Amino acid sequence: MQGLVGYLQLKAQSKAGLSVGLVFWTLIALLCAVMTLCFIIFAAFIWLAERYGDLNAALALAVCFFLITVIAVISCALSHRRAVRRAKLALASRSNIAWVDPKLLSAGIRMSRAIGWRKLAPLVAVGVLVAGLGIQWFGRTGRVSTRPTLAA
Repeated sequence: MQGLVGYLQLKAQSKAGLSVGLVFWTLIALLCAVMTLCFIIFAAFIWLAERYGDLNAALALAVCFFLITVIAVISCALSHRRAVRRAKLALASRSNIAWVDPKLLSAGIRMSRAIGWRKLAPLVAVGVLVAGLGIQWFGRTGRVSTRPTLAA
């Protein structure tokens, strides 16, 4: 089992590039970016306070950050709606899968009753094994793309 878990971990790491070092240096960069932003805001406040007074400088920066917040909230809402719409379209396109058709499912149930579960179970197990091996084989050589595509 460790081999499968290790393989899946390496497969995910090769796709995302995630590692402990990456997370560590990303956190350091994020912390430094926040500190840089704080010093820039502090310098802007000092410049505005010398030019227009303390209260006016504080109000100007507050209005600026409030506008940025409103723009970010509106952008988040629009992005959320767009993601929901894309997911619904993807689900709608997948709902046309032939094997989910009720007629096909009822035919499959009738066939399984006619053949018998004891004879059908080994066939299903072999089918699942062959499908898994095919996915492993084509996934490693890269001949078949398994990435889903969404129409924009």
